[in-house]
Amino acid sequence: MAVPLLFLSGVAYAGSDSGVYVGASVGSAQLNYDEDDPDYGKIDFDDDDAGYKIFAGYNFGLVPLVDLAVEGAYVDFGNFSGDIGGVGGNDIDVTGWTGAGLAGFKLGPVGLFGKVGVINWDSDADIIGDDDGTDPLYGVGARITLFSFQVRAEYERYDLDNFDIDYFSVGAAYTF
Repeated sequence: MAVPLLFLSGVAYAGSDSGVYVGASVGSAQLNYDEDDPDYGKIDFDDDDAGYKIFAGYNFGLVPLVDLAVEGAYVDFGNFSGDIGGVGGNDIDVTGWTGAGLAGFKLGPVGLFGKVGVINWDSDADIIGDDDGTDPLYGVGARITLFSFQVRAEYERYDLDNFDIDYFSVGAAYTF
């Protein structure tokens, strides 16, 4: 009976790495942009595309069973198609740099976390031109940790000026 408990505590301890971590994820980004613009008419984008994220952060590891971290990332949401002024086949690309704070709970090798932060984004669109801004982001996720390696799944919401992006991803991270 004591041997399995010792093994479980060892795995839980192995997942409590504090320090610098790096990782990447791939996923699906869903853009929703619906606006009546006086210059271009009805703008309607409701499309999804594959995206990716490269991230790095620092886990403070101050409290047992609780993770507190800061994380920065580069996100490429992909290419979205939609209608502008009733004409289809218009494209918009969105990328950005993020900064967020993370708080999570460790349940042995499994953990849950939430994040809140900002994204500094750029969009390139065929007809309506380029746009950029800094707006909020938030998300939730789950992870499985084995020693310094982590697999994680996330949902993130980006509330940009005129449109929103929902990003579902799966990725991996390594803590040094």
